[in-house]
Amino acid sequence: MEVVAPQTVATSYDTLILSDLHLGADMSRAREALRVLRETRYRRLILLGDIFADLNFGRLKKEHWKFLGYIRKLSNPKRNVEVVWVEGNHDHGLAPIMSHLVGVRVYQEYQWQYQGLRHIAVHGHQFDGFVVSNVRVSYWIGTLLYLQLQKWDSKQKTLTRFLDRLNTRWLRLSVKVARGALGHARHRQAARIFCGHTHAALHQRDEHGTDYFNCGAWIDARPTYITVGEQGVQIHEYVETQDVHSEEPTLADFGAPDGAEEEEWFADGEVIDLEYQSGQYQEDERESVAT
Repeated sequence: MEVVAPQTVATSYDTLILSDLHLGADMSRAREALRVLRETRYRRLILLGDIFADLNFGRLKKEHWKFLGYIRKLSNPKRNVEVVWVEGNHDHGLAPIMSHLVGVRVYQEYQWQYQGLRHIAVHGHQFDGFVVSNVRVSYWIGTLLYLQLQKWDSKQKTLTRFLDRLNTRWLRLSVKVARGALGHARHRQAARIFCGHTHAALHQRDEHGTDYFNCGAWIDARPTYITVGEQGVQIHEYVETQDVHSEEPTLADFGAPDGAEEEEWFADGEVIDLEYQSGQYQEDERESVAT
């Protein structure tokens, strides 16, 4: 896999894709992901699943709310950026919340055309037999225990990051997801398919010329993301840069009244849970083809 060096000259892309941010987890690198979104020019942003660690919004930290606030800003039509949220196994069932909170639609699978080629974005857990067959076990062991281990781990999260890589190798996730995704792309007559889920950035081309890309994760020491543009498809590794002063979202971006305090407005995720728990919303699993 070839990882592209950081751009020294501003480049405009058709699409930027990142996945597996796991907001709510101690290892989530939301601050760095937000910096990438602010410093990169793109026409479409695809959040490719597992943006949340689980449905407990009480775990979200201040930098996690800032990331969500920026997504809400991007979703404003005046920004001329199409924001797409593709559902993953960790954020399953969040479609009504995301539509309400940050103003974006959530899809099971997203398709678009670029340079005459069909592209597909799907999280990838659909091709992971263990997750599909053991949903409850995957949640209790793969999510809750993993979140607790992060709290016990050192500040550098050396143990949990090692276990994450070991889990990917033991379950052979990269191989399984790549094989399943390529078969799905051929069935849909797509030239390129993009996934997350495995936490391992990868590019693989099959004998039919179909390309599979995995954009990695944002809980690792070396987070990665993907761009699609005139230069083709590129996998970028995030490189720490000097902090720059940029506009940060405010509570008003989430519809809070003037004078509201952050601790009150975001306490225990009440701004989200209030309407979600009322059952007023239905999950939107529709598929879209954008041109």
